Amino acid sequence: MGFFEALPRPEPTEPSERPTRPRPPWLKPDVVLPGVVAVERILGRSDDAVVAVGAIAAYPNGFEFTLAAILRVERRGAVLPHLHALDPDDPVPDRFLRLGVEFSDGRRATNLPSMPPADPISEPARPMLMPRGGGGGPRRNDATYWVFPLPPPGPLALVCEWPAYGIGESRVELDAALILDASTRAVRLWPDDPDESSEGPIATLYR
Repeated sequence: MGFFEALPRPEPTEPSERPTRPRPPWLKPDVVLPGVVAVERILGRSDDAVVAVGAIAAYPNGFEFTLAAILRVERRGAVLPHLHALDPDDPVPDRFLRLGVEFSDGRRATNLPSMPPADPISEPARPMLMPRGGGGGPRRNDATYWVFPLPPPGPLALVCEWPAYGIGESRVELDAALILDASTRAVRLWPDDPDESSEGPIATLYR
């Protein structure tokens, strides 16, 4: 008998019904496969570092993009420090990579600290830019960021600044139509899932 087979197993129970709960509209959908756009653009660079944008994954209510921060020479510690480790009253350190998006209608969002929406269920009045995780080594860090909502038609600007490595305010502009078109290719895996909104153009995959 195997080691794990010798452990007593609990008696089977009937699955409980999931409680119905409102889902904040700005969250990334859990059960949707996004439409993907290849971007591959350098967002900012200096003699010491490069910040680049990779693929964009478009969902019915927003989009996610990958960001690569790459140093010319290895350093000790994390390439990208996190603001949650700082005292809110302290100034933002030069080693923190500032990141932002600007829609064609002038609305902006950044990764600097800001007030959360007053009502967690209603749609926020301003765009949101939220880190989704990442990792790396002493020379490179790859991270993903979620942007809510989808941008309006027109130019979409991605902006960065990294003072510690000599990267001043830099930006690239993309045609938001690329993201909007990709969002129509998103695929909902379970159309009757109660956790997902049915708003927005989306394909449905049945099995």
